Amino acid sequence: MQPILHRCARACGRLLVAFAATASLGLVPLHAHAAYPDKPVKLVVPFAPGGGADLIARTLAVEMSKELGQSVYVENKPGAGTIIGSDIVAKSAPDGYTLLVSSIAHAVNPSLMDKLPYSTEKSFAAVSLVVRSPNVLVVRADSPYRSVRDVVSAARARPGQLTYASPGNGTSSHLAGALFADLAKVQLQHITYKGSAPALTDLLGGQIDILFGTSGSVGPFIDNGKLRALAVTSASRSTAYPDVPTMSEAGVPGYLSEGWYGLHAPAGTPAAVIQKLNAAVLKAARTEFFQSKLVHEGMVAQTGTPAEYDAFVRDEIARWSRLVKSDVISK
Repeated sequence: MQPILHRCARACGRLLVAFAATASLGLVPLHAHAAYPDKPVKLVVPFAPGGGADLIARTLAVEMSKELGQSVYVENKPGAGTIIGSDIVAKSAPDGYTLLVSSIAHAVNPSLMDKLPYSTEKSFAAVSLVVRSPNVLVVRADSPYRSVRDVVSAARARPGQLTYASPGNGTSSHLAGALFADLAKVQLQHITYKGSAPALTDLLGGQIDILFGTSGSVGPFIDNGKLRALAVTSASRSTAYPDVPTMSEAGVPGYLSEGWYGLHAPAGTPAAVIQKLNAAVLKAARTEFFQSKLVHEGMVAQTGTPAEYDAFVRDEIARWSRLVKSDVISK
């Protein structure tokens, strides 16, 4: 009986050694990992529902879900000029399941805010730029202001009394208004909100005089006649509003301020995951469904590599930092 037991022990030992050697070569993994993604992916929008970022995120989510084979859903986390939502993503696991819908505020906050709970340049990994978009200067349909010159005249007659709304400090709406005030040599009162929807509500209700809104947020109200578009903030006219002049054409030479949206993941997200997300974004942005949403909103799809988006954001950080330091944009 003893020899049989010894032979069994030796055989078992040889099997264990063989298994360990095979595993060390990577032929039989000791810990199997499911391919990414194996669960839903969350897009954190640091604005309230109803604005341009929300529109892009929800449209993108539909097409990315098809490409990734998993549900992609949107979670709105507005507040503090996008800092609340950005901080959530910065502190999330770097596994590709929590992404930030970043905007121009992402590039402005480092210079606009004295202290952030994260590092804009170190806490995130770029995925891709998605779209670029002009803002539109709008007023209520019953507003006495029918042109940019009317707004400038009224602001000069009542310094600091005309109000403009934005969905938070550092947003494209805020920057567009601040740049307008600087170049037109007028004083405006900036009123911040937690998103485009509440800002629009107060504009429509008469509590606010003007708004530099994203095309996505103000488009429906321009169409139904509740808002009047006075100018677009891009260098050339928008295909969505071909009859609306640019700010330069309307009497503010040299004016240019565009919004943009992209995706960031937490720093440390594996390169393979970033590449898979990037491929999904690029494919989603080319679909007819996604493109159809952009045309009416005056947005233009502009995607690229993670490295290109990272370089773009760094350039934006430097650009707006110079303007903050020159007091064009007040902290």
